[in-house]
Amino acid sequence: MTTVLERPRATSAASPPKRRYGERPSIAYLFLSPWAAGAVLLTLGPMLWLLYLSFTEYDLFTAPRWVGLDNYVRMLTVDPHFWNAVRATAKFVLISVPVQLVAALGVAILINRHSRMQGFYRSAFYAPSLLGASVSVALVWRVIFHDWIGHPDRALLALVLLAVWQFGAPMVIFLAGLQQIPQEYYDAAAVDGAGPWRAFLKITVPMLSPVIFFNLVLDTIRAFQVFTGAYVVSNGTGGPSDSTLFYTLYLYEKGFVEFKMGYASAMSWFLLLVIALITGLLFRTAKGWVFYSGDES
Repeated sequence: MTTVLERPRATSAASPPKRRYGERPSIAYLFLSPWAAGAVLLTLGPMLWLLYLSFTEYDLFTAPRWVGLDNYVRMLTVDPHFWNAVRATAKFVLISVPVQLVAALGVAILINRHSRMQGFYRSAFYAPSLLGASVSVALVWRVIFHDWIGHPDRALLALVLLAVWQFGAPMVIFLAGLQQIPQEYYDAAAVDGAGPWRAFLKITVPMLSPVIFFNLVLDTIRAFQVFTGAYVVSNGTGGPSDSTLFYTLYLYEKGFVEFKMGYASAMSWFLLLVIALITGLLFRTAKGWVFYSGDES
């Protein structure tokens, strides 16, 4: 009787057993921990603290005293400067955001057509955005538009021009979006007899709609938070006749000039809710005019 002995299978030391995906999630938690700590300590924590302060009377020097909804009631029904700030901010947003987007898109189209000097023009038009909302730029703006600043009907326009002048960031994003549109689309439209305006409406705008929406959301949120230009141009007063009293400027005045931190906290949460509501409405309306690649519509 013959016995057949099976040779033991050799295990390769060079190929260790594969580790299954997600077997050690602690490494991921370790890398995420700085972000989580920053989100809790620098964002979520202060937001919740401000929410509590909005229901109190607090002057930075004494302990907060609970007053319930008094700050919100006084803000919405008693304080006339609050609604002046709301109106000034709303006018600024409604005028500056569309004008800035149109200017950024127009310049991006012109740069995209001139590929030779594209790098130079892109840098030149983007340069004002690098300055940001600096005090030095606002001081120069106050000198240039000195005559406008003294009139309630023109002071706001000076700040609108300051915002529109710094259209470099959305312009660069528009330019990147334009360069992703295939030239074949325009060639086919030209063969069909479509002119530049028709090609712009039927090809450029639909293909660029996600980028337009992206810039619209960011610029709208940014416009609600404008502060430095209004503070410097109006010398911190929001004048004349509250025409440049932006919401953030009035919030600063209540919190750090009059030391009504409870009232300022209520204003900050009201601004947060308004921005969230408007952003939500923009996302809701985007379903009807924003088209992504692969959409059947």
